[in-house]
Amino acid sequence: MKIAIHNKENGFSKRWVKYCEDSNINFKIVNCFDNDIIRQVEDCDIVMWHFSHIALKDSLAAKSILFSLEHAGIKVFPDFKTAWHFDDKVAQKYLLEAINAPLVKSYVFYEKEKAEIWVNETKFPKVFKLKGGAGSQNVKLIDSKTETKKIINKAFGKGFKNFDGWNHFKENIRKYKTKLISFKTLIRAFVRAMVGQSKTNSKNRERGYLYFQDFIPNNNSDTRIIIVGKRAFGIKRMTRKGDFRASGSGEILYDKEEIDIRCINIAFDVAKKLETQNLAFDFVFDKNNKPLIIEISYGYSVKAYDKCPGYWDDRLKWHEGEFNPQSWMIEDLLALKN
Repeated sequence: MKIAIHNKENGFSKRWVKYCEDSNINFKIVNCFDNDIIRQVEDCDIVMWHFSHIALKDSLAAKSILFSLEHAGIKVFPDFKTAWHFDDKVAQKYLLEAINAPLVKSYVFYEKEKAEIWVNETKFPKVFKLKGGAGSQNVKLIDSKTETKKIINKAFGKGFKNFDGWNHFKENIRKYKTKLISFKTLIRAFVRAMVGQSKTNSKNRERGYLYFQDFIPNNNSDTRIIIVGKRAFGIKRMTRKGDFRASGSGEILYDKEEIDIRCINIAFDVAKKLETQNLAFDFVFDKNNKPLIIEISYGYSVKAYDKCPGYWDDRLKWHEGEFNPQSWMIEDLLALKN
C-alpha cells in the first residue's frame, strides 16, 4: 500500500505527511503539475491533493488529474463525488435540490430577459453571489430593484471580477484592528490589491449568469459542520459587526453547546446521500428556527478547527478531546483498499 501526496505550503497535506511518517505508512511526495504525473503515481494505490479554489494552476489541473486517476482505479482524495461541485455555488444549488436537501431558496438565470421579469416580481433583500469564492468573497446584500437591475446589466455585459483586491484588503484591515491577523498578513493583502492576483485564480470575468439566494434575517452567526466519513465536528461563526456575513469573520465559538444537533443530523444525511469523503456545510436558521444549508465545500482551513473540544460519531455520540481530521481522511482511504 502506497500513498502519493501533493505537498503544498498550506492545507491538509502537511498533516497527511506527518500522519504517514508517525504511522509508518508508505508514501511519497509528488508534484501533480509534472507532465508525467500519471506515470509517477503508477506504483501508488492512493493519490491525495488538497487543491485550492484560489490558485490558477490548481483550478486548471486538479480535477482533470484526480478524476482521471479515479477512472483508472486509483483511490483519490478528493474523489469525484466529493469535489466536482467545489467552489461552484450554482452546481451546489442543483445538487442539493436534486436530493431535496434543506437549502436556502436559490435562483439562477442564464437569460437576461428572465432575470428582468424575476426582479419585478421578487421581494427584497436578496443575497447576490458569484459561483466561486470563500470567506464571504463575492457575496453582497441587495436591497432594491434598481440595484439588482444594475447587477443584471453587468452580469450580461462586461461581467464581474472573480476577486476584488480592495475589498479583500479592507476586510483584512478589519481583522487587523480586531487582532485576528498579523501586520505581516495585512501587508500581504495590500500588495495583493496593488499588484493584482499573480498567485490567485485569474480566470475570465464572471458573466452570462446570475445567482441569488433569499436573505435569511436575524442570524448573528452561521454554523459550520464538517463531515469526514462517519465523524462530525463543528463551530459557530459570528457575523461581522454591522454585516450579515459570518464566513471568514474570524470570530469563532467552539463550545459544543453552541451547535444545534439538527445541523449535524442534516449534514450526516446529506453527506451519506452524496457519498462524499469529506464535506463542510454552512447553516443558518429561518424564521421558524429551521436549519437551512447556505453552501457546501470539501476544502476548509486546517487550524481554524484545532480548538474544537471533540467530535460526534454517526450515532451522535460525543467524543471528547483533540482529534486530527486529516488522519481520518487517510484512514478511510486505507480502509477502502483493505
